[in-house]
Amino acid sequence: MFQALHRDERHTIRLPFPIDACFPLFTPEGERRWVPDWQPLYLHPPSGETTEGMVFTTGHGGETTLWCLIDLDEVNGRLRYSRLTPGSRSVIVHVRLDALSENETELTVEYSYTGLSEHGNAAIEAATGPAFTAMIESWKAMILEKIAA
Repeated sequence: MFQALHRDERHTIRLPFPIDACFPLFTPEGERRWVPDWQPLYLHPPSGETTEGMVFTTGHGGETTLWCLIDLDEVNGRLRYSRLTPGSRSVIVHVRLDALSENETELTVEYSYTGLSEHGNAAIEAATGPAFTAMIESWKAMILEKIAA
């Protein structure tokens, strides 16, 4: 009998940019600037305007993932996404940005994973623990390479 795996992960990095420059980097369109092969397909609104309730899909590794932006708070530097990879896993993604100074921002990323199948459980096992930390650290490297260049 299948038993869903649930894992919560969190990692924090610092970026050498003001918070108002960092926030857009974590919107679906902003991620195009630094994430290789990030090609969101916007379902609602079709323009891709970053709005609470927007829905889009992405595809990586032969999987399609459906995303919904469930909370958007630019004033307080918060975004929360729900993402579903059908037949595999459900993830809540919480992005929190805090200004440390005029030119430094702290980014905390939290993923709350739930497996929907054995395949999903295996994907979660592969993406958590040290792999999660490495993923978020790679975000910093990609941002510094693409944005600071």
